[in-house]
Amino acid sequence: IAPHDRDALAAICARERCPFAVVGIATADGNLRVHDRHFGNDAVDMSLDVLLGKPPKLLREVQRRQRSLPAFDPAKIELRDAAYRVLRFPAVADKTFLISIGDRTVGGLSARDQMVGPWQVPVADCAVTLIDFESYAGEAMAMGERSPIAVIDAPASGRMAIGEALTNIAAAPVERLSDVKLSANWMAAAGYPGEDAALFDTVHAVALDLCPALGIAIPVGKDSLSMRTAWTDNDSGASREVIGPLSLIVSAFAAIADARRTLTPLLRTDVADTELLLIDLGAGQNRLGGSVLAQVHGQLGNETPDVDSPAALQRFFDGIQALNRDGVLLAYHDRSDGGLFATACEMAFASRAGIDLALPASVDSMAMLFSEELGAIVQVHRADRAAVIAALPELDVTPLGTLNDDGRIRIYSGERIIFDERRSALHRVWSSVTHRIQGLRDDPLAAQHEYDRLLDDGGFDDAGLAAADAGDPGLSPLLTFDPGEVVAAPMIATGARPRIAILREQGVNGHVEMAAAFTRAGFDAFDIHMTDIIGGRTRLQDFAGIAACGGFSYGDVLGAGEGWAKSILFNARARDEFAAFFARADSFALGVCNGCQMMSNLHEIIPGTAHWPHFVRNRSEQFEARLALVEIRNTPSLFFTGMEGSRIPVAVAHGEGYAEFADEKQQAAADPLVCWRFVDNRGQVTRQYPYNPNGSPQGITGLTTADGRFSILMPHPERVFRSVQLSWRPRAWDDHDSSPWMRMFRNARKAMG
Repeated sequence: IAPHDRDALAAICARERCPFAVVGIATADGNLRVHDRHFGNDAVDMSLDVLLGKPPKLLREVQRRQRSLPAFDPAKIELRDAAYRVLRFPAVADKTFLISIGDRTVGGLSARDQMVGPWQVPVADCAVTLIDFESYAGEAMAMGERSPIAVIDAPASGRMAIGEALTNIAAAPVERLSDVKLSANWMAAAGYPGEDAALFDTVHAVALDLCPALGIAIPVGKDSLSMRTAWTDNDSGASREVIGPLSLIVSAFAAIADARRTLTPLLRTDVADTELLLIDLGAGQNRLGGSVLAQVHGQLGNETPDVDSPAALQRFFDGIQALNRDGVLLAYHDRSDGGLFATACEMAFASRAGIDLALPASVDSMAMLFSEELGAIVQVHRADRAAVIAALPELDVTPLGTLNDDGRIRIYSGERIIFDERRSALHRVWSSVTHRIQGLRDDPLAAQHEYDRLLDDGGFDDAGLAAADAGDPGLSPLLTFDPGEVVAAPMIATGARPRIAILREQGVNGHVEMAAAFTRAGFDAFDIHMTDIIGGRTRLQDFAGIAACGGFSYGDVLGAGEGWAKSILFNARARDEFAAFFARADSFALGVCNGCQMMSNLHEIIPGTAHWPHFVRNRSEQFEARLALVEIRNTPSLFFTGMEGSRIPVAVAHGEGYAEFADEKQQAAADPLVCWRFVDNRGQVTRQYPYNPNGSPQGITGLTTADGRFSILMPHPERVFRSVQLSWRPRAWDDHDSSPWMRMFRNARKAMG
């Protein structure tokens, strides 16, 4: 308070019987005068430098280094050779080998991951998560980096990293550019000649020039300034040194109102008269310095793409958001590594569609195809071209091409065809890096199966003759029930809410989505840890059902589910609790993932489970995180009443899902009670990878008991009980908030009466 208000405050405090004391005064000289009641209220001056600390400033004397680099001339490069080289380059190529081993659905709040479309191709521009299990609001995340450019022009690389993050996150329905926040991860070889100056110039270009001009902030980040190593060669005695180029890795974040409106590179092949448009933020410059094209030919170049106009980037972002809100954009993919050619190919791969690209005869085709200027390709109805141009004032919007029906990627320069290849052949080139890495790291046969499925292409042969088979149809759901029907409605209307124990063990983190699914179905869900049961604080007799959850129990070590089972079987109190629960006539249980593995090892105390298999390591020898298609069979399981015969995509995330039977006799006994099987995209039961991610015989991935009260499943229906949680679903499913998987939880509620 101001000093002249002190007496008034003292009077108020006295009237209200509130203690009052002056504890300090800020002085004009920048110090704090502290009044200490323990020493007669004497004033003691304390320097703020002492209180808050004033470390010495770090001073560096640096010099800028002028680089003289030769220009990159693509004139003698053959287009087909360049295309194949670029598609194989790791920064461009298929990243399935990396993405499919990471659990992207745990928590149940993922709305958009890397995998796009019914063929699950990893080409998404951004990620989207939901804020809860009821609304469609969420958060979008995207990244940007242009490190190779820094070798030529460090400030340009920083600006381009920001630009790429923004053109990526533009695929999400962000209300305004100022809603985007950035995290900056800086890496540099501090102390190496020229690198400190390059870092200073880049930080200045990004933090003091570009971001303020765009109205966005970088509130958080980190730095790694030791990107340099030196050693002496043991054989030659020569000194060796390696430095990493200056790098800015940008992560962009923003709140969004409706995750369903996120754009993807999936082309609409079900609508007629569409076209592709190129939105070029490079204004036709097509600078090739630092491009993948230059790198795959052992060169670098001397002129790089840049963010020449922050205002143009702002108009681009605003225009894309407006067009998305108006429903004009059918597909979107930003231009980045590999340039326009790679961008168009990825859209074709995700959609299994052919594309005809038409380049103006007056431009340098190689430069236009492979420059990595900022921009995007969008698909729109041809009639909406004028609306796109109007929404993007002063930006270059160029008609680029159309989809074709013969499964080829064809490029014209004027009227002349300069490139003509089968899409499937290019897709296999793009996926060859994943195939090679999987073949070395995982089961080679599984890797070959995944690679060979790209041959199941249908389409046309090289002679232009149509194939008899249309090829892999992609994920092909089939429902035998109405997903909008709420079968448990009469029971829920009574107000009675059966209690269900959402059971977890150390490391289990799939309990929240499980509780959310059962709560939506009309249960009261309780978070029950194994220590609650072992410690006697919770009795299972108080619950109608239990759901044993998945998600990294015991750190997801091999055999984690079996270890969980032994913590029950070898503890007298826990064993008695579970045995009594399973012996009741009115109880039910669901085990998923780790919970499936755990319950399968409790067969000695679960009546009617002698036929259940032992779940062991996937045949692929790898953790598998995918969207897979399962068929629901006709069994007594209370969870799947009325769902028999349906084929539904479901989230898979497990490392030990292979159903191992003691012998053929046990497997034959299990067959009538197998409630789920993996099927391929044509609906056929399969062991082929990746349609069957764990390789189980007869596609077995879920079983029940003869009375249908206890069921175990390896995949995760609780993570996709809402349509928005599926990385791909038929458009009609968005008419219902609940996905078809919600039916199984409502069936359980109906069974409880």
